[in-house]
Amino acid sequence: MEYLKLIGIVIIVVGFVLKRDTLAVVVVAGVVTGLVAGLSPLELLNLLGQSFTDQRVATLFILTLPVVGICERYGLKHKAVDLIGSVKNATTGTVLSLYQLIRAVAIAFSVQLGGHPQFVRPLISPMAEGASEAKLGSLSEKQRDSIKGGAAAADNFGNFFAQNLFLGAPGVLLIVATMAEQGYTQVTPLSVALWSIPVAVVSLIFGLVRNILLDRRLRASTPSTSAPESGEGSVKA
Repeated sequence: MEYLKLIGIVIIVVGFVLKRDTLAVVVVAGVVTGLVAGLSPLELLNLLGQSFTDQRVATLFILTLPVVGICERYGLKHKAVDLIGSVKNATTGTVLSLYQLIRAVAIAFSVQLGGHPQFVRPLISPMAEGASEAKLGSLSEKQRDSIKGGAAAADNFGNFFAQNLFLGAPGVLLIVATMAEQGYTQVTPLSVALWSIPVAVVSLIFGLVRNILLDRRLRASTPSTSAPESGEGSVKA
């Protein structure tokens, strides 16, 4: 009977495999687990309510939505696009490094630039390819795939490793609530955000190095036409 109490895990796994609503799956798993464990309906409701009250700090990010909406309404996203578009004579690595920096700063203020479908694919990736084409000429499919992968990585690094810099981020609030539940009441959103700064800085440095190496690989994989031409000239002379 003790193993039967683990049925909630089975319900969650099956629900995720069947791609059911996440919230509904978790609630059903919790209710079934509570009933199997011998809790009465009243005790179960009391436990759910108490858990929600203890974790209420995790819902504070809702209060930030109006502020974020106002920032985007008055052109913060468009300014970021204009800043990237104003970079001229830049390499692919420069474009991607600048985008990762902007992505990190934006997500630190909880401003979403759109991610891969809305921002990287239609804007960043073509700009990065155009920067290489301007310097290296026509690109091979392998080179284009490398640039697309670099653009996707820049978005992932900038978003994932800097999102906890925002005090109202759901991840930060979840960490604080979980630590407080375990008795670590000294953990605050500010402390979590401050400890996230070194991670964000390291990710930016790693991304910069990665993009520099990408530029080198693109140059190395581009056949040079200057040497043959000079050779032909010397023969004719």
